[in-house]
Amino acid sequence: MKKNLYRKTKLDNGVRLISCPMKDRKSLALGIWVSVGSRYEEPHSAGISHYLEHMVFKGTRNYTCRQIKESIEGVGGSFNGFTSEEVTCYFVKMPSRYLDRSLDILSDMVAQPLLRDEDIRKERTVILEEIKMYKDQPQSYVYELLDGLLWPDHPLGTSTLGSERTVGSIDRQALRSYRSRCYSPANIVVSAAGAFDHGSLAEKVRACLGGLTGGQVNRFLPARPSQKAPQVRILAKDTEQSHLVVGFHGLKRNDPMRYCLSLLHIVLGANSSSRLFNEVREKRGLAYEIGTHVKFMADTGVFIVHAGVDNTKVENTVRLVFDGLQEIRDGLVGADELKRAKEYYLGQLTLAMEDTMDQMLWIGETTTTLDTTFSLDDIVREVKKVTANDIRGAARLLLRPDRINFAMIGPWKNKERVVQKWFRLK
Repeated sequence: MKKNLYRKTKLDNGVRLISCPMKDRKSLALGIWVSVGSRYEEPHSAGISHYLEHMVFKGTRNYTCRQIKESIEGVGGSFNGFTSEEVTCYFVKMPSRYLDRSLDILSDMVAQPLLRDEDIRKERTVILEEIKMYKDQPQSYVYELLDGLLWPDHPLGTSTLGSERTVGSIDRQALRSYRSRCYSPANIVVSAAGAFDHGSLAEKVRACLGGLTGGQVNRFLPARPSQKAPQVRILAKDTEQSHLVVGFHGLKRNDPMRYCLSLLHIVLGANSSSRLFNEVREKRGLAYEIGTHVKFMADTGVFIVHAGVDNTKVENTVRLVFDGLQEIRDGLVGADELKRAKEYYLGQLTLAMEDTMDQMLWIGETTTTLDTTFSLDDIVREVKKVTANDIRGAARLLLRPDRINFAMIGPWKNKERVVQKWFRLK
């Protein structure tokens, strides 16, 4: 992948455009990103970023809710949105000849949503049901318990959806004020990948979003972890299976060690060749679902081991997990294992970059969060530098026994002291 593959334009009002022209594709993926998410919210309005994301699909000055859906789906396209801790994104994937339509609809959603009282009341019920749904899914809700341990009394420790109390109190005025303040030009990025000309796209973006004014760059409360001892939270629930996560404070998005941690993740639990999958599932059949996950944010991050386990096999599974963490802290990854991890990382990235949607999401997120993009050549160069010592260094820095955060949902009561005995990392 050549370094000049990506094209950038910044409008006079601060809106940024990043594109990846892919002339041989018949599709177009387009996203409008806003650098705002749940960590930017006040405690009394937790969930407002997600609420607003829902609302912009309900109609704009130029399109009704039904027209938005039919204009995209009626020509074979798809569209959606998501809200995370740090970004909100609205995106479409369409046949490339519908570029103008895609941009017109998305920009109208971001710049001119109606936010009608009636729609707000209806959607409140939908979001409250979404909150209940996730609470009924222990494999999802256990991550909220973990977030509360990692970042207590901080927006990162609360659900992106908010709570029934906060969502119930958000009204039209709150949504309008929040949108006006946070959806300002300096916080907006347009990303696109597919068959189009960048110069022509830039002119269209200027016509749709160049008139936006006002607002400041959004700011959030910094995360300053100060954990000094293991933490445990167990939610007793009558389930057929126990769902558990072990979390450690990780690295920020641009940390020099991020590739070391990503390779550590692959070695431990990213795929069916990983150590934990082999030890826990293949060799002993203790769990169907076992793996690791890594998340990078602006000033912090998290490394997670997750598993869904038969209630009678939890202790054995946890001991194997901690043994695996200890092993990677103490020993060096073998040459063949390190090579496979690097090939997996770069191979997965290469395959993803062939798809217009993955390409759009890749350049959109990095531009929104870091105001930069990385070519595949850049990443290959950095990944190749990582050594077995680097991976062990990352493990020793992050996977420490005094930094364990353990959350579990299952038919357990008063189990915290017992769980503490399972923490056998040195």
